[in-house]
Amino acid sequence: MRLDIRALAPFSQSMKISEIQMKQIARTVIDELKEKKQIVFKVAEEKVYQRAFELIKADFARESQLDQEVNTMMDQLEQQNPGEFQRYKMFPLLKKRMAKEKGIIL
Repeated sequence: MRLDIRALAPFSQSMKISEIQMKQIARTVIDELKEKKQIVFKVAEEKVYQRAFELIKADFARESQLDQEVNTMMDQLEQQNPGEFQRYKMFPLLKKRMAKEKGIIL
């Protein structure tokens, strides 16, 4: 079973998922690794699940921050180029460029 959490639409903004869904992702990944005997726990399993959840949550927060920065940049560009600006086309281009600059994997 492969877990695919990419957004379907090419111009979509960051995914909006709940903390419950993030916990499910963490549990699914850890359980899959455990089932395939690709992970050995050196601490309590619950600590591993919690840490995985924290990492996933931080990653989504980082992408959300990137979205805010891109939207701020687009607001400025739209003010400089009124009437000629198409946000839905520019958002993915700017986000991809800024993510690369910041080392964020989308």
